[in-house]
Amino acid sequence: MDLNPHAGESYAHPRICLFHVIFKAAALAFYILSALFVDSFVIIFVITVLLAALDFWVVKNVSGRILVGLRWWNEINDEGESVWKFECLDQESMARMNKKDSWLFWWTLYLTAVAWLVLGIFSLIRFQADYLLVIGVCLTLSIANIVGFTKCRKDAKKQIQAFASQTIASQFTSRLQSAFSVV
Repeated sequence: MDLNPHAGESYAHPRICLFHVIFKAAALAFYILSALFVDSFVIIFVITVLLAALDFWVVKNVSGRILVGLRWWNEINDEGESVWKFECLDQESMARMNKKDSWLFWWTLYLTAVAWLVLGIFSLIRFQADYLLVIGVCLTLSIANIVGFTKCRKDAKKQIQAFASQTIASQFTSRLQSAFSVV
């Protein structure tokens, strides 16, 4: 079974794809390999969280917008309530998005969170509470992007459905009016 149904297609944005993956891989690799080479928990914490934060920023502000046409952020309104804001490309642009770029975006987004979760389970089993803090921060950043982009994708689908419904209703009304209009 081929995990990537778009294997023959090339990436439309290979550099963006690289940066989408590189910070995820760097954070995970540094965390895993640091046990072999680094003796200081503080250094492990700072560098791993810094790499995860860079990944969060790149995904949220660059690769999400370019690879899948979505962007999200959260604001606090005047009443002190958290309000999610979403942006997506128009329907025509969304239809032209590269499927391989999109596939890479979504799979790496979810797999990174799964990897942090598995590392968290290992830390629990080994009673390494301090390393759970590192994993908790990294997992939180991953999940924040998953939640943000999933909500954004659902919002984009609603906008497309509303646009399609509005267009169909408008055409129906227009044809109905022209059918009953007196010339």
